[in-house]
Amino acid sequence: MSEPTEPITPLSTQLIHHDYQPPDGFGSMQVGVYKASTVIFPNVAALRARDWRSRAGYTYGLHGTPTTFTLEERIATLEGGTYCSLAPSGLGAIATVNIALLKPGDELLLPDNVYGPSREMARSLLASWGITHKLYDPMDLRAYEAAFSERTKLVWIEAPGSITMEFPDLRALVRVARERGVLVAFDNTWGGGIALRPFDLGDGLAVDLCMQALTKYPSGGGDVLMGSVVTRERALNEKLLMAHMRLGTGVGANDAELVLRSLPSLELRYRAQDRTARRVAAWLRQHPVVKHVLHPALPGAPGHEHWAAHCSDAAGLFSIIVDPALPAARIDAFCDGLRRFKLGYSWAGPVSLAVPYDLKALRNAPRHDGHLVRFSIGLEAADDLIADLDQALRLLR
Repeated sequence: MSEPTEPITPLSTQLIHHDYQPPDGFGSMQVGVYKASTVIFPNVAALRARDWRSRAGYTYGLHGTPTTFTLEERIATLEGGTYCSLAPSGLGAIATVNIALLKPGDELLLPDNVYGPSREMARSLLASWGITHKLYDPMDLRAYEAAFSERTKLVWIEAPGSITMEFPDLRALVRVARERGVLVAFDNTWGGGIALRPFDLGDGLAVDLCMQALTKYPSGGGDVLMGSVVTRERALNEKLLMAHMRLGTGVGANDAELVLRSLPSLELRYRAQDRTARRVAAWLRQHPVVKHVLHPALPGAPGHEHWAAHCSDAAGLFSIIVDPALPAARIDAFCDGLRRFKLGYSWAGPVSLAVPYDLKALRNAPRHDGHLVRFSIGLEAADDLIADLDQALRLLR
């Protein structure tokens, strides 16, 4: 009898179970991009032994790949923390913290100048779960102290505040929460890991968790949505991991790749945009139509002394207050008349942006009277941006 012939493997199987493996030893400047939902185990023992919460191995794409593990480690280093969890957006990172740490009957404290969607989350989603919240004035320490109750479990702090840019006394806010045994979560998106180190505030004070919208400075391109939460505490990290797993909020490998590619230039971009923003803000301060420039690095801005106590750098972000006697339609015409500045939300990308806001709708008790326009400074030349503002401001005169 003839020897049995090896069956011919169909092409469909060959294309999946191919014998070729690339040789070891390839090196490149950029981190490899690993895309996976399923992770392959070498044997059943390994499949049963691996713990998805451990970064010592891989279990499923949602829980991490070499690409996302690398990004988590670098973001933890950027923030001065130990553990990092990624989320599909900055708001997703905020939601992960709230869901991980709060339960029905608990109370959350938010600054009055908190990021708007965070406030809406508390008003709607968290409220529907029996979690209450209070808004506090971050510039009034006595009012802040009075806001605490026995049900308060978590405080969010922003420095500076969203849009109106007040910079609070961080040490005082953290100290009050510490004395009451309340956890502190800090939104460090403005600081970008460059201007501010919330885990090292001085006087032995530190926040418990540091959130950042990686959408902004770490990405830097205006083309990625991602968030992160960093902590130094293992127990807090375990709670975050459980919430992350139960919510199923993973990030895509290609998005992680884009953030990893941008991180080496983060410090250069942050400081370049800071320099340009301060120059543009100083020019606007001299313009007769502009009543106030809200930039924490400028003397006289709300909380400037607190900014100076913690920072030497500042994000390329500030707002102006324009004479309230002007009709709102003129403010819109000014924004429409900008050429270099584009109209759009978010910030920290290469293109400068402008957005008008209604102060009365933003704050329960606005500190200023007038029309507000927020600017995000990109990577354009300062002279070009000033010339653009000059020609558009003529529409207000």
